[in-house]
Amino acid sequence: MAGSEALSLDAVYAALSGLIDPDLQKDYVTAKAVKNVRIAGSSVALDIELPFPAQSRHGAIRGAVRGCLEALPGVSDVEIGVRTQVIAHVVQHGLKPLPGVKNIVAVASGKGGVGKSATAVNLALALAQEGACVGLLDADIYGPSLPQMLGLAGREPESVDGQSMEPLEAFGLQVMSIGFLIEADAPMVWRGPMVTQALDQLLRQTRWRDLDYLVVDMPPGTGDIQLTLAQKFPVTGAVIVTTPQDIALLDARKGLKMFEKVGIPILGLVENMSIHICSNCGHAEHIFGEGGGERMAADYEVELLGSLPLDRSIRELADAGRPTVVGAPDSPAAERYRSIARRVAVKVGERAKDMSSRFPNIVVQNT
Repeated sequence: MAGSEALSLDAVYAALSGLIDPDLQKDYVTAKAVKNVRIAGSSVALDIELPFPAQSRHGAIRGAVRGCLEALPGVSDVEIGVRTQVIAHVVQHGLKPLPGVKNIVAVASGKGGVGKSATAVNLALALAQEGACVGLLDADIYGPSLPQMLGLAGREPESVDGQSMEPLEAFGLQVMSIGFLIEADAPMVWRGPMVTQALDQLLRQTRWRDLDYLVVDMPPGTGDIQLTLAQKFPVTGAVIVTTPQDIALLDARKGLKMFEKVGIPILGLVENMSIHICSNCGHAEHIFGEGGGERMAADYEVELLGSLPLDRSIRELADAGRPTVVGAPDSPAAERYRSIARRVAVKVGERAKDMSSRFPNIVVQNT
């Protein structure tokens, strides 16, 4: 009986080793996602444990695994569980993950006007829709836009203990922005040190609650503020947003090199405004150039996570406080955002596990 069971396990693993997950881009056996295989006569039960949230794909995963195993001789019944296990991953040397936050994902661009904030908001919402616990921090002190984009304009955070702030909530996200603390039309005439101090307070004095991911909408550019933030924030990885335009790509390359300089891995690139399709005649045109994101990804050996069209509805929904992923969840653009979000989470999941919690702090005292 033991020999027969071992053979059956081998057959199960052999079958699953040929099943490639489109998000993992590898088979479930190589990805070590196959757990708790149980065999009883002609029945097989197992779990698929993913290191990233993919709630919208659980049914498809069950169907693919079931079809793969039912094709095995002698199998009459298959039971499959699909679950997600998000863990904390390593950050820059000398820093530890933030309490209450497993992973920080910075969304950055070398320049403004490339759709970085819209990408950050929809990325966070897509991760939440896929089943993760997600926070969103608006780190753009000079131009905070997230309150408007999430329908939270005019709201203020509360403080239970007088020392920390409770994040506001929108569409399942925990959100914090300097925009909640100032008048909407008040200019931020602060120098760099004041900005970095304010951001440090927003990050560390907000009571984030058990976040799998905290998405940070970084300020545009690569100056002293951005470099200081990249050095002080315990970031798991960064997403660079650009357009196909040559000038935007030049600045995006600088942003990428900045993160590399401080030891933050690049999770990938997102190309915005890749193509425009006329709403009247359907004519497709590459207004800002073509293939720029692909060339940059190839030059720096990073992944092009996805491309998004120049779509009026993306702007209209963001202005109305209901970004694409929640305002038009069945649209092609929303599906692209979800696909990008799953790839970002997969890339985070490929990072080494954070082990800092296993080691006690050592304090040397003079006696």
